[in-house]
Amino acid sequence: MARSSRSAGKDVKSAMRRRKKGTLKSGKGGTVKSRNQAIAIGRSEARKKGKKVPSLKGARKKKS
Repeated sequence: MARSSRSAGKDVKSAMRRRKKGTLKSGKGGTVKSRNQAIAIGRSEARKKGKKVPSLKGARKKKS
């Protein structure tokens, strides 16, 4: 089973804090209110930094 790295978890935690504070923005610039969207943004940011985060494709396969 693929797992995210600890440093990727820190990026997600940071995104969650920004959501709670009201400063987390989506691609179009609107503020993010959804918890799941905040997690997705944090994972995406971690991927861009080159951290170990499993792809969504792999996560979907595991679920079904």
